[in-house]
This record gives sequence, structure tokens and C-alpha cells, in this order.
Amino acid sequence: MSDLAALFFRAMFVENMPLSFFLGLCTFLALSKRPETAVGLGVAMIGVMGATVPLNQVIYTGLLAPGAWAWAGRPDIDLSYLSLLAFIGLIAAFVQLLEMLLERFFPAIHAAFGVFLPLLTVQCAILGGSLFMVERRYDLPEAVVFGLGSGAGFAIAVVMLAAIRSRLAYADMPAGLRGLGITFILAGMMSMGFSSFGQMVAP
Repeated sequence: MSDLAALFFRAMFVENMPLSFFLGLCTFLALSKRPETAVGLGVAMIGVMGATVPLNQVIYTGLLAPGAWAWAGRPDIDLSYLSLLAFIGLIAAFVQLLEMLLERFFPAIHAAFGVFLPLLTVQCAILGGSLFMVERRYDLPEAVVFGLGSGAGFAIAVVMLAAIRSRLAYADMPAGLRGLGITFILAGMMSMGFSSFGQMVAP
């Protein structure tokens, strides 16, 4: 398996954002009540992470990283302290564009998201993808693969949880477990299941 393919599957399963790093749990739990909404969230996460991680990689390496301005004769400039603001600004602009497109062409999905679509701007899983990219020093192809893999992993997890929750709507559970109670238990069990993928790739 090539390095990029291995990175894609690692980001999707081993380093799953909500189930391994527990990032993005707010939208993960809130929008997993219905499979239709979960699919919409999954597609949005793939699109946003698949675009913002490589774009932020270009911004960081081209403008913010230490020595990025060496081409202009200023190798001593280090703007990496601005990376958080730059990443959030780009993510906010992309999410705003996505919201306008959904409102124009897919109003049903836009209505299903409600207030959670603008909250993708500060969704920690999306920002975490860009921060992991910087920490691990991914180049542009690796950033593209990592962003798509992370988004796909989030989509798989939220659709799986929504499918289980839709079936549990017909179950006779104790009152204390209904709603978020059983949802947290399910998320924990899914997290343990996804952790087994890490053992499969361990040296």
C-alpha cells in the first residue's frame, strides 16, 4: 500500500476525529438523530476538511512558516504565531460559501443543519485537521489526503451512530438511558471498536 493510501485509511479509521481524538463531539452527537441529517453533515465535513486542510497548508508554508519569506530576502520572518487566526479565517470563509450554496441549491439540507452549519466555522475537528497538518509537517499531497480521510472518517462515524440511534427509537429502554444517555454509551462502544484499527497497524 502506498504511503498516501496508508495515510488516508489511518486518518479515516485509526485517527478518527470524533472517536479517537474526541474532536467535534458537539455536532457529532447533535446531528446524529436522523440518518438523513448525518449524511448531510458527513458530506459537509468531507468537503470542508478536504478543502481547508490543503488550503491552510499552502497558506502556512507559503506565508506563515519560519523562512517562508526567504524568496523576498527576509528569511528571518516568522509569522507562525498568526496561523490560528489564518486557519479560522479561511475555515469561516469556506463554511460561509458552503452555507450559501446549500441555501440556494439544497434548502432541505440547509434547514436540517439549522444553527449547526455556521458552527462548523469553529468546529474543533475541522480546525484540528489543520493543526495536525502543521504539527506533522505534511506536504500538499499529504494534506489533501489527510483532509479527505479525516472528513470521510467523521462521515462514517456519524452515519453509523445515526443508523443505530434510528433503530433504538423503537427500543423500550429505561427512562434514564433515553436520548443522550444511550448516545454517549454508543459513542463509547464505537470508540473502543475503532481503537482496534490502531492495533492492526501497530508495528
